[in-house]
Amino acid sequence: MARQLWLLRHGEAVPHDSKDDDADRELTARGERQSVAAGVALARLGQEFAAVYTSPKKRAADTARLASGALNVATRDEDVLANGFDHRDALELAGRHDGDARVLVVGHEPSFSQVVYDLTGGRVDFKKGAVVAIRLDGSRGELIVMLRPRELESLAITG
Repeated sequence: MARQLWLLRHGEAVPHDSKDDDADRELTARGERQSVAAGVALARLGQEFAAVYTSPKKRAADTARLASGALNVATRDEDVLANGFDHRDALELAGRHDGDARVLVVGHEPSFSQVVYDLTGGRVDFKKGAVVAIRLDGSRGELIVMLRPRELESLAITG
């Protein structure tokens, strides 16, 4: 098996103009449902994670907390996920774990789609609440799954 990087974009959040500080934007009720569904769906798919790293921004930290409830893994804040997260940062987070570990990272756009592109060459439309998984081989990766929020919600309900 190879190391895997799983990216979860935070759920739907209140609009940018609703808070003075972008870092304080919280999830909407829909964003909370997306976050819970992501965790339940991943658990039902049998995914076990060595770690869950999250941006300290409220919407991402809350997404990580809600998703990790079903995954039985504590979340860890990583400041690098708040701004300017890139593929080197992703490889560093994944590299903290053994060769077949799965690592879940919760954060933001446009960083996540750029990380996917830089590691796999694939372009993705990374919706809020979506998950992308990449199998890593050194500094390159292979896109192995992309689950949009509606697919995660369906898995969470019917799983």
